[in-house]
Amino acid sequence: MTAELFPRERVEVAPGAVHVPDWLSPARQRALVASCREWARGPVPIRHTRLPGGGVMSVMTVCVGWHWQPYRYSRTADDVNGARVAGFPHCLAELGREALAAAYGGTAAGRGEYAPDTALVNFYDGDARMGMHQDKDERSGAPVVSLSIGDTCVFRFGNTEGRGRPYTDVELLSGDLFVFGGASRFAYHGVPRVMPGTADPALGLAGRLNITLRETGLSD
Repeated sequence: MTAELFPRERVEVAPGAVHVPDWLSPARQRALVASCREWARGPVPIRHTRLPGGGVMSVMTVCVGWHWQPYRYSRTADDVNGARVAGFPHCLAELGREALAAAYGGTAAGRGEYAPDTALVNFYDGDARMGMHQDKDERSGAPVVSLSIGDTCVFRFGNTEGRGRPYTDVELLSGDLFVFGGASRFAYHGVPRVMPGTADPALGLAGRLNITLRETGLSD
């Protein structure tokens, strides 16, 4: 009700980092939930990623286009089952270009050239968290497009120098878009909290999905 009475507005959180509330329609959200469920089944199934030091991430992850494992990309999931990762759908590339236009303006420089070739899908239950980190395993400096579906979370967006302050906490609701590029492309960011039970029941999703679209800058 509050969101309906007082619509949330687009905000530039930092130079090149833009929050666009309510960007995905309910129909698009439901379609992406269905796609994520398909990807989660395989050929490389969704899993808790094991870090080189032995720790295990609390979020569950599945990839399309390129498989990510700490801290590199490959076409095959050598740390899971050795299978070749699912192909990157053309519709996701188009979605990424739409997202850039929404965040940076309809005539955004480079919109036509933006060519994401991988998606990392992270699933958060009520206890999952994501520590402060940089997305820096890509060879491309193109923006990262982040889509939120399901439960609301606190998204902490920091600086490029380290994990500490200054940072800004942003509530990301289902359907929200967050894009970070330019001066903020390598800013530290994380998710310190998820708010269970805040998703619209019509989504048929308990938890939070985060889909990030990226250009790897890699070739076969």
